[in-house]
Amino acid sequence: MAGSTAHADPPGAMRTDVPARLDRLPWTRWHWRIVIGLGTVWILDGLEVTIVGNIAGRLAESGSGIDISTAQVTTLAAAVYVAGACLGALYFGRLTDRLGRKKLFMVTLAVYLAATAVTAFSWTAWFFILCRFFTGFGIGGEYAAINSAIDELIPARVRGRVDLIINGSFWIGAAVGAFASIALLNTALFATDVGWRLSFAIGVVLGLVILLVRRHVPESPRWLFVHGRAEEAERLVADVEREIHEKTGRPLPEPEGSILITPRGDIGFVTIARTVTRTYPRRTVLGLALFAGQAFLYNSVTFGYAVILTTFFDVPNGSTGYYFAVIAVGNFMGPLLLGHLFDSVGRKPMISGTYIGSGILLLGTAWLFQQGMLSAFTMTACWTAVLFLASAGASAAYLTVSEIFPLETRALCIAFFYAVGTALGGITGPLLFNGLVSSGKPSDTTLAFCIGAVLMIVAGCVEAAIGVRAERRSLESLAVPLSAVDESGQTAATKG
Repeated sequence: MAGSTAHADPPGAMRTDVPARLDRLPWTRWHWRIVIGLGTVWILDGLEVTIVGNIAGRLAESGSGIDISTAQVTTLAAAVYVAGACLGALYFGRLTDRLGRKKLFMVTLAVYLAATAVTAFSWTAWFFILCRFFTGFGIGGEYAAINSAIDELIPARVRGRVDLIINGSFWIGAAVGAFASIALLNTALFATDVGWRLSFAIGVVLGLVILLVRRHVPESPRWLFVHGRAEEAERLVADVEREIHEKTGRPLPEPEGSILITPRGDIGFVTIARTVTRTYPRRTVLGLALFAGQAFLYNSVTFGYAVILTTFFDVPNGSTGYYFAVIAVGNFMGPLLLGHLFDSVGRKPMISGTYIGSGILLLGTAWLFQQGMLSAFTMTACWTAVLFLASAGASAAYLTVSEIFPLETRALCIAFFYAVGTALGGITGPLLFNGLVSSGKPSDTTLAFCIGAVLMIVAGCVEAAIGVRAERRSLESLAVPLSAVDESGQTAATKG
């Protein structure tokens, strides 16, 4: 078992092999605890978004107990939720880099739980919309805190597949939300003013379970070390190593490599901005391209899927949830079945392949739709095939921005690209696609598909040209921490 190797090298610097020791750990129950405690929040997000979208009509009915219109739920409340998610990501992302991963992933979940619970007691439009803002605020913060913690705790050799499956689990929540809304909106089971309120209780109960598990998830040892808490980081990793050694009876392989760190205080926003724009400009372009592509593709397909089914295929309003559940399953199966290839075949071929492949499939779907060759069943099958690839690519976008920037900026970078992608998908996307999909003209819907498809293909080409080969590599080799020093004592931040 490896012991501590931290010591002063040039004056004021400490050498550590903590990252290498974390990356060479075998998969254990400790890792499962991390995945369950942190990763299941995406299920909450999918559940939240789907249920609220499906209960919009019920909220606007007479006797619902709340004075609100369908348009206020689907347009204003949705936009406020998106705005809250963007602001929450940026606000909590900065705090996550400053104060630690664990402290913030507990706070953000608490914000989500409180806002969701209170939403169930809404009686008027303004209160419901306010609750939606704070629910989004908590969810947005979760993305930054969780993605950074997961990538820093999961071994490099499986980081890709784990990250993709976790991000893809959003669609498990979406499928559950689609089926749950069918039952909760059944007036034979629940009164008009009761069913929609109970829908929010599902998220609260699941969130409380996650909160209990999350209490046992540790702080990132990588974050601890660069913030001067070396002994705590060493003790945490040593405890995991001891537990593994006792259960297997075999010594762990020696860690490969170490890094010199000068613990420092808070890194200013100017330094962070300079690092992202000047030190890693190509990676910034890459992140923006990936997020913009997946945001527009998802909106071109999912934003008006119910309208398309009811308008062009005469599917009853109450039955669209079944079709969405099928689409949601396809979305989750993509990361689940393809995730391991992102670690073996590699990031560049898989990300570019899933982006370009899904774009080509959507172009084919658009042509078939325009020719009138599809039914509700075959259209759903086409969407499922498109999103099988697109979901793996979109999840890889989150993976990409979480591993190609320095540790001290990781959460804020995740937050920035998430906010940009969410704003594009939740604000610009609906403005662009709403008129196209709702016009009732097949040519307009075809155009919406084509826009999403072309942007996805362009993003895939950007990945093929300037993507980073990050598979099975340590985070520190992908982007040297700003607190790292060379033999002369100069930090990466100073050199940047």
